[in-house]
Amino acid sequence: MKYVCPMHPQISQTDPGGCPLCGMRLEMQKEEQEGHRPTRITTHAQMLQDFKRRFWISLLLTIPILLLSPMIRDLFALEAILSVRKDLYLLFLFSSVIFFYGGKPFLIGLYKELQAKSPGMMTLIGLAISTAYIYSSCVVFGFSGTFFFWELATLIDIMLLGHWIEMQSLLGAGRALEAMVQLLPSVAHKLEKGGVIREVRLEELVFGDRVLVKPGEKVPADGVVLEGKSSIDESMLTGESLPVRKEKKSLVIGGSVNGEGSLVVQIEKMGKESFLSQVIAMVKDAQASRSKTQDLANRAAVWLTLLAIGGGLFTFFTWLLFTDKEVGFAIERSVTVMVIACPHALGLAIPLVVAVSTALAAHGGLLIRNRIAFESARNMQAVVFDKTGTLTQGRFGITDILLFKNSQWAQEELLNYAGSLEVHSEHPIAQAIASKSSAHWRVEEFAAIPGIGAEGKIQGKKIKVVSPFYLREKNIKIDDALLAPWNVQGKTVVFVLIDDQVQGAIALSDLVREESKEAVFKLKKMGIQCMMLTGDNPLVGKWVADQLLLDDYFAEVRPQEKAEKIKKIQSRGITVAMVGDGVNDAPALAQADIGIAIGAGTDIAIEAADIILVKNNPLDVVDLISLAKSTYRKMVQNLFWAVGYNAIAIPLAAGALYHFDILLSPALGAVFMSVSTIICAINAKLLKIKKFPLQKPTHGILP
Repeated sequence: MKYVCPMHPQISQTDPGGCPLCGMRLEMQKEEQEGHRPTRITTHAQMLQDFKRRFWISLLLTIPILLLSPMIRDLFALEAILSVRKDLYLLFLFSSVIFFYGGKPFLIGLYKELQAKSPGMMTLIGLAISTAYIYSSCVVFGFSGTFFFWELATLIDIMLLGHWIEMQSLLGAGRALEAMVQLLPSVAHKLEKGGVIREVRLEELVFGDRVLVKPGEKVPADGVVLEGKSSIDESMLTGESLPVRKEKKSLVIGGSVNGEGSLVVQIEKMGKESFLSQVIAMVKDAQASRSKTQDLANRAAVWLTLLAIGGGLFTFFTWLLFTDKEVGFAIERSVTVMVIACPHALGLAIPLVVAVSTALAAHGGLLIRNRIAFESARNMQAVVFDKTGTLTQGRFGITDILLFKNSQWAQEELLNYAGSLEVHSEHPIAQAIASKSSAHWRVEEFAAIPGIGAEGKIQGKKIKVVSPFYLREKNIKIDDALLAPWNVQGKTVVFVLIDDQVQGAIALSDLVREESKEAVFKLKKMGIQCMMLTGDNPLVGKWVADQLLLDDYFAEVRPQEKAEKIKKIQSRGITVAMVGDGVNDAPALAQADIGIAIGAGTDIAIEAADIILVKNNPLDVVDLISLAKSTYRKMVQNLFWAVGYNAIAIPLAAGALYHFDILLSPALGAVFMSVSTIICAINAKLLKIKKFPLQKPTHGILP
């Protein structure tokens, strides 16, 4: 007996438990007695392919149905070419294939909705195609009446197309969890007794094992440092923008990236206990708890279902009981009402707008993955931004240079000494300094000081660029009052020593994007609150919040707390959007009403989000809201055209004006359907992103 993951059918094992990719409980794979073939497990991807396949096959079969239909033959004078009687049987055959094959999803949906006592779109579609098929089949075999086969075929085609488009938005939930697993390296360097290093697969590691993490490698699992010093980049896991200094007894997180030094780490947490697995669990829980709001078309379908059933029955019994018309006439009127009550346009009213808005958004750098969340963006009341890499550039930049009183060097000379040295280092702070220096001089005897800085000789002088930790370690005193403004702003400070004398200090910070300033200003003008979550300390958080004039900010927020912060804001009855780019943002992105990922961030953040900003520009959030409002407006307009014409068509189809010699035939009803669909298509094509006009503020937030 095998157990299979419902989200990842390729994962199967002989023992029950959780899927190694997503953690979902494995299901028993039953086998058929004949041939022992496993039953097929249906995933969203398989359902999408099923709708796609049914649509194309049904569309091909529709061509001969149109050619064989009496109305089409009359219209194009094909009677001389086609044999009427034999063609009726061919028409019945092709229509039967479309009804049972193409209409199968809707017939099953009809049964399930009626079983659940919750009629909706599937009930309406299933009822319409069943009525048209049964009645038309009776006409083929002798009953007096009119054929509805071409209306049946085109109705199924359009409904399949609409559901195919809709299924696109259901894919991707499992990919977020799968992407998280990719953060961990596939192998680790295990230290055996006697100092022997053996390369092992990750799953071979157990609690207590010692592993060597070389410079630039990923930490294989949560653990504690036994030997070595280094700086580790945990920004994609914790949101901390600065590389974190690690030494003996420091804790490290699986998936984080080691810096310039080598570390010996003892494994303490594996599997479900690890930090990364807990983040995966939070993403899964948040995704599973997301509400599934019915779209406008489904709500309209409930009323149209009642109207179709009630109108059809009322029409039949009225003509049968209160007039001298025959049963065939009454049935024809009733069937006409039932078919017209399910207009083609209703099946495409929403998908058409979605398709156009999705394409329009893509051209503007917005990728829509979750339609329901996108639609709710029009009611967005608060935007919560991640700091690092979202509101800021995610890289350090020099903001200030300070020369101490005893220094004999100019600022540019001091920066050139520091830049010449730091050009040999891969550390983010070093790269920021090197990129700003105007000259790079030759360096001799370069050496990295793990977790502290670097040193070397330039033009015969001993140069060091070090962190404040080095000064404390060497008991070098400086005037702390000079650095107080930088400390209040949460800036990173490094010191430049020339021949072991402190000559100056350089302040760096994660630079705020100019686009962030403009985006926050525009959002606030639209009445939307702007907030920020960050793993950085409160000083850094306050400095960024003051720069952008944010409504609120939350600092030192751990990954497991970010989703809780979103829940807390939501508990006030506020529709919340979360914008982020890191692994640590994934639970919050999944929890928010609208999850928006910066496209340049991790695959995990992207897959957990509802909408992706490809251009890594916070200003796109403003365009997103504009597009969401325009899209909703087009949806309402299309629903009016798709449903509103029933107010005229159904009474005419029922024969309300029969005494005035006005009677809507099935053919003319089909024309009304087509016109309604064309109007919906044209209306959807008129969708545009309405740009929010920029008015420069008076408080100086913009340059």
